[in-house]
Amino acid sequence: MKDEVLLIQEECSRVGATLIAVSKTKPIEEIQKVYDLGIRDFGENKVQELLSKIDVLPKDIKWHMIGHLQTNKVKDIIDKVYMIHSVDSIKLAKEINKQAIKKDIKVNILIEINIGNEESKFGLNPVDLESFLKEIKELTNLNVLGLMCVAPYKENNEDTRIYFKEMKKLKETYNLQLLSMGMSNDYKIALEEGSNYIRVGTLIFGERDYSK
Repeated sequence: MKDEVLLIQEECSRVGATLIAVSKTKPIEEIQKVYDLGIRDFGENKVQELLSKIDVLPKDIKWHMIGHLQTNKVKDIIDKVYMIHSVDSIKLAKEINKQAIKKDIKVNILIEINIGNEESKFGLNPVDLESFLKEIKELTNLNVLGLMCVAPYKENNEDTRIYFKEMKKLKETYNLQLLSMGMSNDYKIALEEGSNYIRVGTLIFGERDYSK
């Protein structure tokens, strides 16, 4: 674990990117080990699991909500996460804004793009991004910082480059700051194409056992 974390950290530092350790399904002890290696950004997919970890792990962790977020769960995490990566509908954006107003806070969000137009994945069709940005402009308690994607899985990692290039183009077209893209199998290419956040789980923690 140590060697992998330090290597990925070094690769990120070289280009000014941040490593998010994806800790879903992993126990507190494993997360603490990664924290002790200097990682401060962790990503979770499920609200309930995120909440169970926040209270028992160090308070200086920046938690990233990277999984699909249901509107009825927004209130549970609104003031507990550093950033929500998976905003994919007007309804969700409005609910985040509404709960942020109640707490008198601004919430960092990324808009999730379904860059491969895959039926099995969440996210906006890239052609809808312009109208989406216009519609959420009036939501005063959102910090719209950038875009997130999960690239289609390819046997040859190099084949994901086209999707990352398209994401970078979208970011620049709409003058956004951040890109969250790249995972264990393709993060090197994502970094080459301008990713600011890579979301790496398996390479750090090993394979997940979803039966637990």
